[in-house]
Amino acid sequence: MTIEELLILGAAGLFAGILAGFLGIGGGTILVPLLVALKYSPVQAVATSILSIVITAISGSFQNWRMGYLSFSQVAGIGFPAVITAQIGVYLAGIFPDYLLLAAFGLLLWLNIYLVEVRKRLTAKIKTATEQDEREDINDSGSISHSQLSQNSNIFFNPIFARIVTGSAAGLLAGLFGVGGGLIMVPLQIVLLGENIKKAIQTSLGAIVITAISAVAGHAARGNVLWGEGLILGAGGLLGAQISTRFLPRLPDRTVSLAFRSFLAILSIYVFWQAWQAVDS
Repeated sequence: MTIEELLILGAAGLFAGILAGFLGIGGGTILVPLLVALKYSPVQAVATSILSIVITAISGSFQNWRMGYLSFSQVAGIGFPAVITAQIGVYLAGIFPDYLLLAAFGLLLWLNIYLVEVRKRLTAKIKTATEQDEREDINDSGSISHSQLSQNSNIFFNPIFARIVTGSAAGLLAGLFGVGGGLIMVPLQIVLLGENIKKAIQTSLGAIVITAISAVAGHAARGNVLWGEGLILGAGGLLGAQISTRFLPRLPDRTVSLAFRSFLAILSIYVFWQAWQAVDS
């Protein structure tokens, strides 16, 4: 490893840690494309990224706990279903061709942009229905009332079921893409559990500790983890997570949501380009 690579990895870990605290995504969305760009294989990039995420997530979650923003019961409800599905993701990562792994990662980013937008529209509908109920009784025009919308939503928003679905999906993605699972945990908590985005981020970062440990154990058993690179990335991420978790509670939800979606959109373009390069090679 050259000095230049060492500096790049340290800076990338710092940036990924800052994103982890602000967006609850573990940092793998930055680290996996970076490691691929440094000529590591996609499966090595996934495995090494998830090692650094263990360190970053523990750092950020400890800070959230100290500040009183972490619920261990919610973290456990999402994190433990991921322990099993992470191993499925590890297995799939080992058999998928490089271009397919990268293309699927790009599609995942688009899916998450859509899920956040779904919650935004649902919240707007509930707000509109509530305002209508305050002005008049249930009318005969066939419009949806707040109570009707809530009843329909509760079919999908059962907390226990929603946490199992969220955790299972996160574990699968952690093993498959090396992203910690926060990319799917944040929007699914918003959509299925009705959490605000900052609460979803804080819970996501705590659950990532569980999902990432499970995923890195599976990859380590297969010899995919680059320990030196992962520890350097994790050290930078540890510092970055401490910085960003201190500032997250001060930011408006709208600002955090816009940053989350914008980041995913920009990153998806780069990942699809990498997938195209993998096909050509």
